[in-house]
Amino acid sequence: MKANRFIAGAIMMMCVTFGCKKPEHFITDSTYRDQVSKDFDAKAELFADSSLFAVFDTEMTVPEREAMQFLYAYMPVGDIADYDGQFYLKNVRSSFAARKEMPWGKDIPEMIFRHFVLPVRVNNENLDESRMVFYEELKDRVKGLSLRDAVLEVNHWCHEKVVYMPSDARTSSPLASVRTAYGRCGEESTFTVAALRSVGIPARQVYTPRWAHTDDNHAWVEAWVNGKWYFLGACEPEPVLNLGWFNAPAYRGMLMHTKAFGAYNGPEEVMEQTACYTEINVIDHYAPTGKTVVTVTDSEGKPVEDALVEFKLYNYAEFYSVARKKTDDEGRCSLSAGKGDMLVWATKDGRFGYHKVSFGKDDEVTITLDKTPGDTATVELDIVPPVEGTIAAESEVTDEQKEENARRMHEEDEIRNRYVATFFTDTMAVALAKELSVPNHELKEIMRKSRGNHAEIEKFLRESVNHKDIYSEMAGAQPGSVPIEAIFLLYRISEKDLRDTPADVLLDHLDNTPKIPENLYEIKKTVSKAPSELESLFYFFVMNPRIWNEYLTPYKKFFAERIDASLATEARKNPQALVEWVKQHITVRNDLNPQRIPIMPIGVWKARIADTHSRNIFFVAVARSLGIPARIESVTGKVQYYCRGWLDVDFEAAVGQANASQGELSAGYQPIRGLDNPKYYSHFTIARLKDDARLQTLNFETEADMGAGDTWKDLLQSPFSLRLDEGNYLLVSGTRMASGKVLARLSFFPIEAEKKTTVDLVMRHDDADIQVIGNINAEAKYRTEKGEETTILNTTGRGYFVIGILGARQEPTNHAMRDIAKLKADFEQWNRSMILLFKNEQNFKLFDRNEFGELPSTITLGTDENGEISRMITDAMKLSNPDSLPIFIIADTFGRVVFVSQGYTIGLGEQMMKVIHQL
Repeated sequence: MKANRFIAGAIMMMCVTFGCKKPEHFITDSTYRDQVSKDFDAKAELFADSSLFAVFDTEMTVPEREAMQFLYAYMPVGDIADYDGQFYLKNVRSSFAARKEMPWGKDIPEMIFRHFVLPVRVNNENLDESRMVFYEELKDRVKGLSLRDAVLEVNHWCHEKVVYMPSDARTSSPLASVRTAYGRCGEESTFTVAALRSVGIPARQVYTPRWAHTDDNHAWVEAWVNGKWYFLGACEPEPVLNLGWFNAPAYRGMLMHTKAFGAYNGPEEVMEQTACYTEINVIDHYAPTGKTVVTVTDSEGKPVEDALVEFKLYNYAEFYSVARKKTDDEGRCSLSAGKGDMLVWATKDGRFGYHKVSFGKDDEVTITLDKTPGDTATVELDIVPPVEGTIAAESEVTDEQKEENARRMHEEDEIRNRYVATFFTDTMAVALAKELSVPNHELKEIMRKSRGNHAEIEKFLRESVNHKDIYSEMAGAQPGSVPIEAIFLLYRISEKDLRDTPADVLLDHLDNTPKIPENLYEIKKTVSKAPSELESLFYFFVMNPRIWNEYLTPYKKFFAERIDASLATEARKNPQALVEWVKQHITVRNDLNPQRIPIMPIGVWKARIADTHSRNIFFVAVARSLGIPARIESVTGKVQYYCRGWLDVDFEAAVGQANASQGELSAGYQPIRGLDNPKYYSHFTIARLKDDARLQTLNFETEADMGAGDTWKDLLQSPFSLRLDEGNYLLVSGTRMASGKVLARLSFFPIEAEKKTTVDLVMRHDDADIQVIGNINAEAKYRTEKGEETTILNTTGRGYFVIGILGARQEPTNHAMRDIAKLKADFEQWNRSMILLFKNEQNFKLFDRNEFGELPSTITLGTDENGEISRMITDAMKLSNPDSLPIFIIADTFGRVVFVSQGYTIGLGEQMMKVIHQL
């Protein structure tokens, strides 16, 4: 490869000497081109002994070669190791074709094209052929449009393919989102960016890493149109740009960021410059901002250079780092953010300090590193989010535009629903279950969850009949039937895995997983209708392909064929031998994968370079390939293998390993009104204060998809207690008020070996009485689900009630309905009416109450056709944007309103119950 680069340089020199035609460059700025070439050479040198850069032996044009060098210079190490170079060359050529064929191609500035069209990766998704597939489907649909109208049209196409549905944090590829027909906001925006880039439109994914006024986060899309960036809701088409359901929440945001591939020199504030991307701050597109300068000093008042400063938002009951900066030689760094409160946490050399910062008020703050892990303290903070407001759309939307947009969205729903109707039905599942001798209920559930991937799951099941269970002695397995191990494997992986995992991956793990070496366990096998302890160990931690948050791949046969026989033998006797091999042969370079995108285990083997997280996944994958039970422990993230018990892995230790000493933790709690049993990630969290003084929140979570965790009674109520590693910890609790304000409390405490620590879990609350905040007319009329006209009072009777104005198929409404469904029993015990209204019949027909679980039986659905109730509420509560849905109020039959919520709110049901308990 070095020789080929030398020849290419020599040819260019000859052209200069003998008057050849000057080569056309992809990167016309010679200074930047030289920097890319230098960074490319440095990256290639890391892989000099591998074939991972072999694509550069392919004949390419000068622009193609420069574009490829740009990609390889800055792509994370996993993208080099996990994907063939010809894949990237195909993407480069498709990008150039789009620039040539699309009418706006010639008008896209080189820098904008380089950073926001050419790159394949959007977030942390696995990469696929979507650019080429989408280009063929979209090019004729948009080529006759202006750039602005093309952006809007692509979003309509995206809505035909994908609709919102919450799921786990792993990001499916764009083609997987199309195949499954839905995705969470991070997947919708990844998909939409990929679609826009496929036709040469500059696009980027924008994240608010956490909201300030409510829990959770959100992602959307910005597209570049005629010199300016505009935003749009991914797969949520509107008639104009800069318009989405999140206009109002974004105005209350404190940080919006995006990652520009490579070394980007645009006009935006740089948050972080890494070896792979430039993270930029775009909050000023969305909200009023303030800038705070932070000065970090030591205990003697001297400035501290190179201190880590983390800007933390309260969200899901933890202080979550949304930005990280390093101090300069004067001990200073700065951040621009929305005008609300953050906790700023500074660390260096095991010392730390912190300070609440109110952006827009605190222009400068000083943080002293005067604390060390082990110090105990209790601190109370009131965290106030930015005030309400809304962003102006690109232009005023007329009624005609709204009607046309609604008509198109209805057609697009029908297109998508026709595709969804081709998925596996329960009738088909029953027939397949009978053929393969599988219980109906199991196959119905599996095939329903597989959605557009059903053909791959069916293929796996059919081909699994040739597999012989190596442990199970359970009765009922018939020749030609699906083995029990195959069913257990499908239950071990996630619901998302069922939607995007190919059959060959599952077959690899079914057919190439060896037995656990007998010397590793001291468990007797039992014959029963339930798995034995040994079988459970095997299903969960050996055969199971799911390790952490990685995309599932087939690696067991690969490693079985390549792991040296002597190493395999030694590791099966003592798994520590594998730990030592990994320490010696896998180089950890976190700087080469700053996004921590999981590198596939085979990719780590090929590259012999990985970030810490991918190294850990690799170790577990290789161990399981050898029959050694291994895992990344879900609460602390510790790597462990099983050898007559679970043992911690320490890749940093010089030799051997020893499990950390542990102590016990319990908490006392005095219930506040309406909250008998606080939930983890809703009301409190526990974080480990590590030796470097940074915080690591422990991951107690039973329902990861929905963010609902264990409770105080599950974890901390005596006589039950939580066993934790010896060390220093932080208990964070917080009460979120309806305004978005949080009453937070931080308690620092130690855990000592073989001792029990008791802390107080305190939920701060506001003792102020419920106040009347507005008035409505309880005699206002609406139409019931049956089309009959009636009044609020006729439905509710005397007393308090809830009214909600909903937006079907809108993400904020979806969240609100799920929050209400979680508290079904509480609302039914209250036994008061909840009237949920839609603005028209068409919107009502899009609503499917079955999407949200079981809703309270006290709900009455209807329509507010003439807008009387909607106008009445928005006027009474002085809501500035009546189109920001949902709107919920609690009122009584005298028309007195005591609670209002508008737009995107996580935990709405709980907020309403807090008020209800005080009525």
